[in-house]
Amino acid sequence: MTDKPILAGTTLPELTEYLRNSGVPAYRAKQIRKWICEKFVVDPAAMSDLPEALREKLGCDFFAPSLAVDERVEAADVEKLRLKLHDGEFIEMALIPSGERLTFCLSTQVGCPVRCRFCASGAFGLKRNLESGEMIEEFLTGIAAAGRRPDNLVFMGIGEGLMNFRELSRTLAALTGDFQFAPRRITVSTSGFVPGMREFAELRREYTLAVSLHAPDDATRSTLIPDACRYPIAEILAAADLCRERNGRDYTLEYTLISGVNDAPEQAEALGRIAYRHRAKVNLIPYNETTGEFRRPPERVLREFEAKVAATGARVTRRVERGGSSAAACGQLRIKALQKKNDPTGGN
Repeated sequence: MTDKPILAGTTLPELTEYLRNSGVPAYRAKQIRKWICEKFVVDPAAMSDLPEALREKLGCDFFAPSLAVDERVEAADVEKLRLKLHDGEFIEMALIPSGERLTFCLSTQVGCPVRCRFCASGAFGLKRNLESGEMIEEFLTGIAAAGRRPDNLVFMGIGEGLMNFRELSRTLAALTGDFQFAPRRITVSTSGFVPGMREFAELRREYTLAVSLHAPDDATRSTLIPDACRYPIAEILAAADLCRERNGRDYTLEYTLISGVNDAPEQAEALGRIAYRHRAKVNLIPYNETTGEFRRPPERVLREFEAKVAATGARVTRRVERGGSSAAACGQLRIKALQKKNDPTGGN
């Protein structure tokens, strides 16, 4: 936790108590929350209907804001923001348009403890969890960048959100409560962290679950996901089925296709059978090359794999690829910042 609270994540009861203890009328709490939740303003200096002394006090007693846009990379199909946090750490978020609809992709941790071998997000391990206020500020920063609220939210950025369940659940409660965001328009991704999936199920809200499966069998999966955070596929599917029972929403199996690892026809058939049996959707993701170890399958293999999955009767789509010209895969902007931080000369 930070050494002082983050204003964006402070609830109305918490603000009311703070103001009373500070000798400030409690009704000011609703004014502050209105600025944050309806006007999407976090900086007290901009809260013009508050007394100047209170604005200054809020600025001293809270992180407000707690983060800032450090780099903004735009392409025709996605906009990526690297955000610098109050302690000098970095995360990323993405703004993804699709026709008239807009999706925000948000991070939940600084780094990632899972450290999937093909993923840039966990390259430096886990630094710390994000607080709820920081996740809410991601959301607000995206609104400021886009000039509008998103239609959908996906917690698929940096981190394993279900390993930060307390703060993620607080964030979800604020988004669906204070910000009146529909639960059905929020997707939470997991690498298959079974204890967190079970907790997520007990929220009993209509959030959508996305499970990063990446292999139809445990042996192949063990070559992609380190032992420390990996659970057996049978346990993952049982937990995902529990989520569907509790929230009434079909879940998605995310599957990153990597050449020579998990793209064989028999693996496609096995994946399709799993998805069909568990009433899950399959989202195929052609690998975005971030390391020298793994390669993206040829287009022919991608098409054939998708067709094999579909032939089992399973619902399958291939993710629309975005951001190829803008630092590519999730985590790359953060890596760039960390490399510069460690070597300010850029290696020259």
